[in-house]
Amino acid sequence: MLAERLADYVHRLSYRDLPQAVVHEAKRRVLDSLGCAFGAWRAEPCRIARRLAASVKVSGGSTLWGTDCKTTPDLATFANGAMVRYLDFNDTYLSKEPAHPSDNLSAVLAVGEVVRASGKQVIEALVLAYELHCRFCDAAALRPRGWDHVTYGPFTAAVAAAKLFALPAARTAQAINLAGVANIALRQTRVGDLSMWKACAFSNAARNGVFAAMLARQGMTGPAPIFEGEKGFMKLISGPFELSVLGGEKPGKGAGSAPAGQEGGRTPFKILDTYIKHYPVEYHAQTAVEAALALRQELLEMEGPRALADIAEVELGSYDVAIEIIGRDPEKWRPRTRETADHSFPYCVAVALLDGTVTLASFDRKRLDDPAVHTLMQKVRVVPQPEFAGRYPESMPTRITVKMASGKEYTKQVDDPLGHPRNPMLDSQVEEKFLGLAAKPLGHARARKVIELIRQLESVKDIGILMPLLRIRDG
Repeated sequence: MLAERLADYVHRLSYRDLPQAVVHEAKRRVLDSLGCAFGAWRAEPCRIARRLAASVKVSGGSTLWGTDCKTTPDLATFANGAMVRYLDFNDTYLSKEPAHPSDNLSAVLAVGEVVRASGKQVIEALVLAYELHCRFCDAAALRPRGWDHVTYGPFTAAVAAAKLFALPAARTAQAINLAGVANIALRQTRVGDLSMWKACAFSNAARNGVFAAMLARQGMTGPAPIFEGEKGFMKLISGPFELSVLGGEKPGKGAGSAPAGQEGGRTPFKILDTYIKHYPVEYHAQTAVEAALALRQELLEMEGPRALADIAEVELGSYDVAIEIIGRDPEKWRPRTRETADHSFPYCVAVALLDGTVTLASFDRKRLDDPAVHTLMQKVRVVPQPEFAGRYPESMPTRITVKMASGKEYTKQVDDPLGHPRNPMLDSQVEEKFLGLAAKPLGHARARKVIELIRQLESVKDIGILMPLLRIRDG
């Protein structure tokens, strides 16, 4: 049964089995995710989650980032996870089902703190969560069946927590059973006008996964088989699927083979296939923003200062998945919330063309209401490109053609955005992104100390030493 196979894998996986490239990537994702979190410190959904979690104070519990308040691990997972996710700036994985695997970090650090985990244990648990999260996304799409992608989150957060709690395989299997039976999320979260819940959907899934592991730690059992059962996950939620060979396992080996490194014919770890975001927009819009910025520069060079005012039409060519998510609903042409705007092809392209950049300020209330943005958005047409069929998820091509009032046309296509595994961001660029998001709330000196600590995370004896560095100066 799949739950038992996963539990055995969780039990066997060890830090010593992780290639150095995997360890390095995990540290980059910790830093990137923390930056995203502190960029969202003052966002209303994050404030609400933090207030709720702070109402339950636990000595020796898990820290609410930015404060000195400690609460239960599951509530800290919820509040801190909302911060990581709010800006839609944390990393991404695209497959049959899309995901943001760094959403698991809040669970890893919340549980890691209460068990006084080492940096190596944190890396081990985070890589594990990434591995299972991405393999689930490879195995079965949930979106076409009406379920949200965060439905995989309770499983992945539960196994990461089980690893940090050092649960035996039998109790880890029960954590998986408990995580799956009661935590199915509706896709309505991402349809039409998007609400505050978009930022909290995965953090709630992760909270439930941590809670499942806490229950299993106490001896609670859950219904089995959770995946293959008569009324189980495969029958009702995902459809039947096979989970591929997991990172560190040898292809062809049976379930339960001991994990090892990537070398010697072992399967690579999926964290290496995930993408860091360069712009604070939904991932399918990354190439659109890059193409629009390049076009803007060309337009100004060729047409002069009135170029933007002379745009007659913008044709945005994309592929079916991207169009379904950010280029189809009428609300994408009249976004009223940040959550809708950063999931809107027309909005992201219009702002990029007008401003020459896309930053957090691009989604402020003033910009959302700007008539110039709304006028240009109405000139954007999103059209499928037959030649792009079959290229996703290995590539995320976007082709933008700007038609001028004079009849002239300018075209730009981008296939792999900065941050993609085939076009990775440098360490210096990841650190620059972190400082751009976290230096103001944390203070530049303290933000630099966070960078130094994460650089040597594998040498940290107790992850709790990170928490004072995450305290907001005026929090």
